[in-house]
Amino acid sequence: MAEPTSKTKRRRSGLAGLILLALLVIGAAAIALMPAPIRDSYLISAQRHYRVWLASTGQALPGTPDLTRLDQRLAEKGMSLGTPILMRVFKREFELELFMLKDGRYELFATYPICKWSGRLGPKIKTGDHQAPEGFYTVDKNALNPNSRWHRSFNLGFPNAFDRAHGRTGSFLMVHGGCGSVGCYAMTDPVISEIWLIITRALDGGQKRFQAQVYPFRMTDENLAGYQSEHVAPFWRDLKTGYDHFEKDRLPPAVGVCDKRYVFTSGAQTRDITGPVTATCASSNTAATAG
Repeated sequence: MAEPTSKTKRRRSGLAGLILLALLVIGAAAIALMPAPIRDSYLISAQRHYRVWLASTGQALPGTPDLTRLDQRLAEKGMSLGTPILMRVFKREFELELFMLKDGRYELFATYPICKWSGRLGPKIKTGDHQAPEGFYTVDKNALNPNSRWHRSFNLGFPNAFDRAHGRTGSFLMVHGGCGSVGCYAMTDPVISEIWLIITRALDGGQKRFQAQVYPFRMTDENLAGYQSEHVAPFWRDLKTGYDHFEKDRLPPAVGVCDKRYVFTSGAQTRDITGPVTATCASSNTAATAG
């Protein structure tokens, strides 16, 4: 039998490439047509494996800021260490955002990739469920652990008043270094080092605590529509109220718990723009602390 010519080999290689491309397109289309909960489960699992592999090989995660240029990045945005901060976490997007107070509003300083979080989209319910929490929390100096086995860590403060009202249990739910997680948000050591510097300087600079808003995904109407029939949808719609307050005002909303639901007041109407997570429940005339 005659050996294939170079032209034939190129033709076969090209055909194989087209077949692979077609399979990828078909696979992507199939995933896109899946119900949002199933689709997101597949994509989240793929992201976890990819990010753990990158971290295990010493590679920076996609979207990691240039950690060697912190001073320059601050200067470029007209920001400085020691000013009040706010944090947002988005599970599905694997992103942690840090905002800094500038000219009376909190402006985005940096978006950091999350290496790993455990569980699925949805809140933490009980000890041992491996879920990472969702909701509104506050972090103060007492939550910081400079000697963590995960390099650096800070406690989100789960369970808060909302979680306790629902009988939820668990403890030591952290944001930390490394790329392993059992209910925590792992950022890798280099990334947590920069985050640690920013938050400790803010707390040392006079901020009593900062607000940490933890969401399943970016709280758009489109994203929520994909989960409208899920049992967590009412909880997420309440989270969206707080999300929308911050999107509008760029100030931390005041957060409370009333009738086992989060309640929010615009940050523009509160005296403390560092956003203590407290509010008064109008229906019972009692105050609840959610952080």
